[in-house]
Amino acid sequence: MTQALVRSDKSGNQYRGLVVPLLGVACWWAASELDLVNASLLVSPDKVLRTAYEQISSGKLLRALSASLAREFSGFVIGTSLGLIFGALLGFSSLFNRIIGPSFNTFKQISLFAWIPLISVWFGLGDIAKVVFLSLAALIPVVVNTCDGIRTTPASLLEVARVYGFSRWQTILQVVLPAAIPSIFTGIYLALIYSWLATIGAEYLLVSGLGVGNLLIEGSEHFQMDLVIFGMFVIGLVGWVLNALAHVMEKRLSRWRL
Repeated sequence: MTQALVRSDKSGNQYRGLVVPLLGVACWWAASELDLVNASLLVSPDKVLRTAYEQISSGKLLRALSASLAREFSGFVIGTSLGLIFGALLGFSSLFNRIIGPSFNTFKQISLFAWIPLISVWFGLGDIAKVVFLSLAALIPVVVNTCDGIRTTPASLLEVARVYGFSRWQTILQVVLPAAIPSIFTGIYLALIYSWLATIGAEYLLVSGLGVGNLLIEGSEHFQMDLVIFGMFVIGLVGWVLNALAHVMEKRLSRWRL
């Protein structure tokens, strides 16, 4: 009985999250039908649905989304890989931290979008420039969280490893890394989200090539608000999917640690 009530409560909590989106769509629909807003500025939901059908059936959305996700995945993998290596060096080596740490702390204070003029000069406006930009977006949170996770390993765990005579590598593999995994995963999770957000920014500011960001550009240039709204919906939906995948990975990782 208690378990059934818990499941019912969880189900109710899930559905409560739909209240605000459904209410927003209802207000949007009502405002369009009653001509309460300028139709050229806020198009009706049915027009957005027609645009969505056209984009999907013609294959335009698939091509744009594939290009955006390919860039996002490339930048995420490169930035995360370099971030794990660099963060581990900062975390494990006090000498490396003293020499490089202050410079990195200054580097991470620079706004991500401030790098675009330099990147565009060095790498142009194509995919290479965008992947470099996305790699920077993924790099910083991974470095910071990996370093923090390693350096904040509880002293009690390190003392236990010392008492049992663990070697340095045994301490790293069996004590430090398991203790740092939650922080490291947080950095990877942030890198996944930041790299997707940066993908849209890169496509909007480095306008060469296909991508979801280019849908927004095309819509705004031709004053097609239906295309702009559809593009925003796609961006939000993909972000939600990435967030859900990250949570699934986190749950599996938690079970593995247990």
